Amino acid sequence: MNLDLSQKQFISDIKEKVRAAQYEALKAVNTQLIGLYWELGRSISEKQALGWGKAIVPTLSKELQKEFPSMGGFSVGNLWLMAQFYTEYQSDEKLVPLVREISWSKHIVILKKCKDSLERQFYTLATRKFGWTKDVLIHQVENKTYEKYLLNQTNFDNVMPEAIAKQAFMAVKDEYTFGFVNLADEHAESELEQALLKNIRAFLLEMGTDFTFVGSQYRLLVAEREYRVDLLLYHRRLQSLIAIDLKVGEFEPEHKGKMEFYLSVLNDKVKLTHENESIGIIICKSKNRTIVEYSLKTSTLPIGVATYSTSAKLPAVYQSLLPSVEEISAKINDFFDNNSDED
Repeated sequence: MNLDLSQKQFISDIKEKVRAAQYEALKAVNTQLIGLYWELGRSISEKQALGWGKAIVPTLSKELQKEFPSMGGFSVGNLWLMAQFYTEYQSDEKLVPLVREISWSKHIVILKKCKDSLERQFYTLATRKFGWTKDVLIHQVENKTYEKYLLNQTNFDNVMPEAIAKQAFMAVKDEYTFGFVNLADEHAESELEQALLKNIRAFLLEMGTDFTFVGSQYRLLVAEREYRVDLLLYHRRLQSLIAIDLKVGEFEPEHKGKMEFYLSVLNDKVKLTHENESIGIIICKSKNRTIVEYSLKTSTLPIGVATYSTSAKLPAVYQSLLPSVEEISAKINDFFDNNSDED
């Protein structure tokens, strides 16, 4: 049967309603399941506090699995995780409201890999907001996205509209881990670029959610002269072109001027009318944070300066650079509270 345009649209609308209903049903099921696990964790914790021995948990596990054979989740290990989940979250006013926001498997990742309350809050909110799968969440935690977000250096707050600036700020890390490139310690910019292109999937995953690849050595023609952007990406959520300039040495102030030139040309010649301003990310082997701050002060175009490494381990100095607990909490609340309803 050949369908006309209105019939195709009708069917498409019905499919969308079914998907929406499925999503709401899954959310409801997850809310109920997490609520049940929370209560089981509470009950086990309270009995342990009364001096009950650990033997009650294997017995409880056996009885629950016998009584509810079609319902998973009642293994001994999972019951202990429920107790730990309740014990570690129940007195934390920031974490309790988030208990039902994500699935149990993702809660377990955060529970096991993150010991700090604010770090747990960050990954729970980010998972909910960006729809991270379990595997993406593990990758984000292991690559220290929390720390990299808190320390990133951009001028977005000064040159972009507030709502877009907050999303853009989240899209840029302070350091990127390119452990997949298999390069020698000394390598050329062209070698780094080619290694990233050969591992494009891993590269985009490391960049973060919503990035898509546009091109490498992207050609810009100005006054009959040719210029090349190392890598050009597009960020779907921000609706912005992302120009990336790769540097295998230390950040220098003149790198900013070159990026400003690229962004001006992209905005004038490449950006579509409905898209937001292009954003630049200068990725260097190293940087002096003070020099970066002074360099970005005078820029009127959105630029972030990051470093890259081929090891997942953050430099020891990162820990001393982290903001205070109050500042971290304010950053998390500021971003997620003001963007909770945005796509």
